Amino acid sequence: MSQTRIQITGQRPRLSAVMPNYNHGRFLSRSIGALLAQSIQPDEIIVVDDASSDNSLEILDALARRHPHLKVVRSERNRGVLPTVNRGIQVSTGDLIFFPSADDEVRPGFIEASMKLWARRPDAALSCTASEWCDEASGLRWMMAADMAAQPEYLSPRDLVRLGRQRKLLIVAHSAIFRREPMATSGQFIEDLRWHSDWFLCYSAAFRHGILYHPEPFSQVNMHATSYYGGRDALEHERVLLRILEYLSSPAYADIAGLVRDSAILGVFGSDIVKLLKRQPEHRLFLTPWLRLIALRRRIELTGKKILPTPLKRLVLAVLYGGK
Repeated sequence: MSQTRIQITGQRPRLSAVMPNYNHGRFLSRSIGALLAQSIQPDEIIVVDDASSDNSLEILDALARRHPHLKVVRSERNRGVLPTVNRGIQVSTGDLIFFPSADDEVRPGFIEASMKLWARRPDAALSCTASEWCDEASGLRWMMAADMAAQPEYLSPRDLVRLGRQRKLLIVAHSAIFRREPMATSGQFIEDLRWHSDWFLCYSAAFRHGILYHPEPFSQVNMHATSYYGGRDALEHERVLLRILEYLSSPAYADIAGLVRDSAILGVFGSDIVKLLKRQPEHRLFLTPWLRLIALRRRIELTGKKILPTPLKRLVLAVLYGGK
């Protein structure tokens, strides 16, 4: 049965979807099609193409001719994901901004469910949902952020601290819709934070204003060889983690540093963050027993993914996240 498609109008906040693209032409019909199939569509879909060399622009131009609220912004040279996303933010006009990936997709009802939450609590930093992650190479599938609450609700900064200590706090950026003002205050996507720029944006905004959460898996993240979160140089990753600590210790983030510490959310970076904190006396306040515990869990998870056969990997993911 086809869904009735509704444009966001009236008192509803204006919603922009900003999608960066580089040589993901083979995924565009699926990812943009998922937005166009929503019962409530974004007011505008802005795709910023980062000088793709495949058939991306041909596909995008064809889609834009059929859908006037789809806008294509072209870069003359390749700049990378983060400058491309930040350019899309500058072009966008929405009160709320969503950042779908060209190689991922949202599921039916995502925007409608999110907008119902925003109607209840318009002062939150962002809304997010549970998400299903799919590894194309192994065929593994697992749930992320599925148990922060049993029903759709607002979670305050103190709620986030509690969830962090329970190892349940996880904001999946692929399902996050941001309110523009707190996103700007948190620095948008800080380019020197590289792969963790979305992580930092999510949590720095969330610990200031709280979040809206829906427990249904309204997004699907597809992990593959060309994903942005692919291989990382160990020394560069350490440099990025140190920059995160420096930002959190700066006056600009003094209002949330204690909440980040108490939540132990930095433990998601596993043994890398523990080793770094041991060598950085000025940041050692973040090295709490809670962080060590969460980092240990992360280390077990990552080790299991590397050495276990696929059936046992499925078991580990099922225990930790609800894998398939």
